[in-house]
Amino acid sequence: MYSEVLKYVFWGNSILDYMMAGIILVGGFILIKIGLCYFIKRLKNFAGKTPSKIGEFFSSGVEKIGIPFLYLLIVYLSVKTLTFGPDMERGLNYFGLAIALIFSARLVIILIGYGLKMYFSKSGDDTTLERSIKGLLIITKILVWTGAIVFFLDNLGIKITAVIAGLGIGGIAIALAGQAILKDLFSYFSIIFDHPFKVGDFIIIDDYLGTIEYIGIKTTRIRSLGGEMLIFSNSDLTDSRLRNYKLMEKRRVAFRLGVVYQTSLEKLKEIPKIIENTIKNVKDTVFDRAHFFSYGDFSLIFEVVYYVVGPEYNKYMDIQQEINFCLKEEFGKKGIEFAYPTQTLYINKSAS
Repeated sequence: MYSEVLKYVFWGNSILDYMMAGIILVGGFILIKIGLCYFIKRLKNFAGKTPSKIGEFFSSGVEKIGIPFLYLLIVYLSVKTLTFGPDMERGLNYFGLAIALIFSARLVIILIGYGLKMYFSKSGDDTTLERSIKGLLIITKILVWTGAIVFFLDNLGIKITAVIAGLGIGGIAIALAGQAILKDLFSYFSIIFDHPFKVGDFIIIDDYLGTIEYIGIKTTRIRSLGGEMLIFSNSDLTDSRLRNYKLMEKRRVAFRLGVVYQTSLEKLKEIPKIIENTIKNVKDTVFDRAHFFSYGDFSLIFEVVYYVVGPEYNKYMDIQQEINFCLKEEFGKKGIEFAYPTQTLYINKSAS
C-alpha cells in the first residue's frame, strides 16, 4: 500500500520523486547552513589576522553573494531532478541562467569596486576615495547590468544585433545630442585617474578661484573665496589651464621695501645681510636673495626673494607677517628708516 502511494504520479512525477527533491532541498539547506557558518567564522578569523583588507573582502563577498547563490542553486538543482514539460523545462533553464547572470554581475561589480578602492586608497584621502568610487561604481553598474541583460535577451532568442541595427539612426542622433555629456564623462575619468586636482585643493581657473568641494560625473563644484558656489562642467576644467596650489611643494615669495635717500652707504650695504639673517631665522623658509634693486621716486628700493615650504596660504601670510615684524625691529635698532611718499619742493629765488 505504502509503495503504491509513493508510485502515484501527478504533474509527471511520482510522490517518491517529489520526496527526493524535498530531501535534496532540505539537506542542501542544512549543509549550507552548517558548512558556511563554519567557513565564514574561519574566514573572519583569517581576515582579522591579515594586515590587508583582502580577508574582510572575501568574507563580505561570501555573505552577500555566496550564501544567497548557493541557496538558489540548491532550489534549482532540487527542482531539476523532477520531470516537467518542454515549456516548464525551458522556463527552469531560463531561471537558472537568470540566477547565474544576476550573481555574476554582482560579483563583477564587487570585484571592480574592491579594485577601485585599492587603487584610490593609495592617495590616503578618504573623501576623495569615497566620492570617486561612488561615481565610478554608478557607471560600472550601468555597463555590467546592461551587458547582462543583453546576454540574457540574446539567449531568449531575441536578435539584439537586429534591434541595435534598427536603432542605428536613432543611436546616431542620440550620440550627437549627448556629445557634451560623453565629453564630461571622459573628462571625469581623466580627473579621477590622472589627479590634476582633488577635493580640498585650492585652484585658479582664469579669473575664478576657490576650493574643490565636489567632483561629479558631469560637473565639479568649487567654493569661491566670496562663499558662493561655482559650478564647472568637467570638460571646462580639463580643457582649461588651471593652477593647483595644493600641489605646490614650496611657494616663491618676492617683495620690495624702500628706505629713505638719507640712508648712508654703510647702512645700505648692511641691509641685504639683515634681511637674509631675518628670513633664515624664520621656520619653514628658504632664503634666495636680497639686493639693492633701484632708485625710486622717493626711496631706495630693495628686492627680496625667498621660499615658503608648503602650499598653505595662511602659513605664507603668517611667515610674511613675522618677517615684517622682525625687519621693523632690526631696522629700528640700526637707525634705518623706511621710506614713505614725500616730495621736496626747491624754490629758486632769482634776484629781483
